[in-house]
Amino acid sequence: MSNRLASETSPYLRQHADNPVDWYPWGPEALERARREDRPILLSIGYSACHWCHVMAHESFEDAEIASLMNREFVNIKVDREERPDLDQIYQTAHQMLARGSGGWPLTMFLAPDGTPFFGGTYFPKTARYGLPAFAELLARVGEIWRDRRAEIGEQSEQLRIAFSRMLPAGGAPRSEFSDAPVRAMLENLRANFDARHGGFGAAPKFPHPADLELCLRKNETAMAQTTLARMCEGGIYDQLGGGFCRYSVDRYWTIPHFEKMLYDNGPLLYLLADAWLVTGDALYARCAEETANWIMREMQDAEGGYYSSLDADSEREEGRFYVWDREEIRSLLSAAEFHEVAAHYGLDQPPNFENRRWHLRVAAPFQDEPLLKQAKRKLFAAREKRVRPGRDEKILVSWNALAIRGMAHAGRVFGRQDWLASARRSLDFVRARLWKDGRLLATAKDGRAHLAAYLDDYAFLIGALLELLQAEFSGADLAFAEALAEVLLAQFEDPAAGGFFFTAGDHEKLLLRPKPGHDTAMPSGNGVAALSLVRLAALTGEARYARAAERTLELFYPEMRGRPAGFAQLALALEELLVPPAVLVLRGEQPDLAEWSSAMAREFLPGMLSLAIENGAAGLPTALDKPTRPEPVNGWLCRGVSCLAPISDLAALREACKQAGVG
Repeated sequence: MSNRLASETSPYLRQHADNPVDWYPWGPEALERARREDRPILLSIGYSACHWCHVMAHESFEDAEIASLMNREFVNIKVDREERPDLDQIYQTAHQMLARGSGGWPLTMFLAPDGTPFFGGTYFPKTARYGLPAFAELLARVGEIWRDRRAEIGEQSEQLRIAFSRMLPAGGAPRSEFSDAPVRAMLENLRANFDARHGGFGAAPKFPHPADLELCLRKNETAMAQTTLARMCEGGIYDQLGGGFCRYSVDRYWTIPHFEKMLYDNGPLLYLLADAWLVTGDALYARCAEETANWIMREMQDAEGGYYSSLDADSEREEGRFYVWDREEIRSLLSAAEFHEVAAHYGLDQPPNFENRRWHLRVAAPFQDEPLLKQAKRKLFAAREKRVRPGRDEKILVSWNALAIRGMAHAGRVFGRQDWLASARRSLDFVRARLWKDGRLLATAKDGRAHLAAYLDDYAFLIGALLELLQAEFSGADLAFAEALAEVLLAQFEDPAAGGFFFTAGDHEKLLLRPKPGHDTAMPSGNGVAALSLVRLAALTGEARYARAAERTLELFYPEMRGRPAGFAQLALALEELLVPPAVLVLRGEQPDLAEWSSAMAREFLPGMLSLAIENGAAGLPTALDKPTRPEPVNGWLCRGVSCLAPISDLAALREACKQAGVG
């Protein structure tokens, strides 16, 4: 019989619906039972693409004896960290405090009935190994601790709550102290950790860190950004046949990835590839951008338009099985000439780089015959499509869709790809139709059901996505939607007294901690994106409240940015635009000339500028965008704050004006 997870929207939770464990989803039913029966809670947090989550499930949660012990001693709660990032933040933080080490997934925490954790870890094996106890032995021991050492647990819980209360950033700095010193310190920190040969920062494992790379490109630290993106595009972290990037590389060379593919990585990386191409003109970035956008549309977009969350690392219970190759299989699929080209290009003439004498494709040498290589890749891709595919998490998350919309819209604008723009538009339309209800966002949807109160990232990332779409194809409805989202952001998430934005809304379920995150993680900081988006939205609308909220956010985090600069790249981007407000280029005219000018400006690298093409006659525009009709086919107004140049009706002159204004 299925347990309570069978009716959930999360594929990860539903993967555990047939476990013999008496699982509950997080909610009042489970918490009330723990209080009523005075039983500890076993909280297990993971996600569907997580390899070690699957390992622990197969070893322990599918085992009848271990399940019996879990059911006897604990109230068992299973959480999808992608649907409930609020819970994941809290309990990952608690684990780091209790274990004095890094967390990860699966996260295994033991809580008192009030939700306060008293012990935890990550993956625990069925039998003792890796220096870890057997899971059944651990369960028995934790049960004894709960029964016999309540006073110690209570004292530790009180200390943990005190520590939580001190975690929120406090103090702040007045605007008068602001300078670009934190930005320079962050870049210096990145330079100190940069791997000049292989790209990326630090040693293995290596993660993409798109916000750091975006800051590097913007500040003309092109060597760090270009080397990293090029090595990633050539490496095994990139799917050389199907496009798209895996989560991270287990080695410093970007050769062997952790094979899960996450939407939230690929949207920002697509954005970066477009900018890297603008800066360098390197065909490598254009190719990877096209293949990644095509992968998103082909494999990650729902028929109704929303983007799915992820592809699993595993297929047939083996990590990477879908992606790796036996050399003789490749030889059998290709002609002799094709195999010769592929073997040299992807390193098949070198020792195997994966388990069981197999190869994972990465660029080992430049190609010699591009048409021949493309022909061979098509054959290999077709053969791979016949394999058992990795599982796909088909829930649709607002925040991750927003990151993908931003990347698709920006790349579509840069490369002139209307199909990419249409894909981004379909995702936005899905979010508005299915996840925007009664003036508030819901966080997740699947199979026609949308639920869960949205988080800071959902609102902030979606405003950022709308700002990118507005530059690709102006829509008054999109601008109004961005303003509506900003109003909820200010009303429900902002701390107007101390500054900054909480991760959860004011009317959200009360938890142990209401975080106010400023550091970038695998995704950009919600506070950083909110601040940057509000600065930019204020420039378009003239709404001073938006700019002031962004300023308060930076005032709150400024001392941390100055004192411990690592991990604040997204807030650094916002600080840049608060110190020097973004330029706004308004193109007004008639089609097709207006589209031609807009396309030409999209091929300029102008990171400090918002460029909007608005047809003559558009109504209901804010003052900053409402420029008069003139006789020339197109006119460009370049403004910063309340200061504007005279309208420019020559495209070459406009490009030069942008450069003189310091935005290109």
